[in-house]
Amino acid sequence: MSGQNRKDIYPGLPVAIILKKDQRSGKLTYGIVKDILTSALFHSRGIKVRLQDGQIGRVAEIEPEETN
Repeated sequence: MSGQNRKDIYPGLPVAIILKKDQRSGKLTYGIVKDILTSALFHSRGIKVRLQDGQIGRVAEIEPEETN
């Protein structure tokens, strides 16, 4: 699932983001959403989030959640 719609993203969600410094290479960084920083309902390049470790980037992919 892509990370372009704000309604699909919430704190605690595992995601893959692209950091500003990695935009050219497209390198993904994985983590858990802490805060949603984009106020718009849709963003073509991905909703901007802060991960629990403090890194900020745009959501490229929403990772499947573990179900036990």
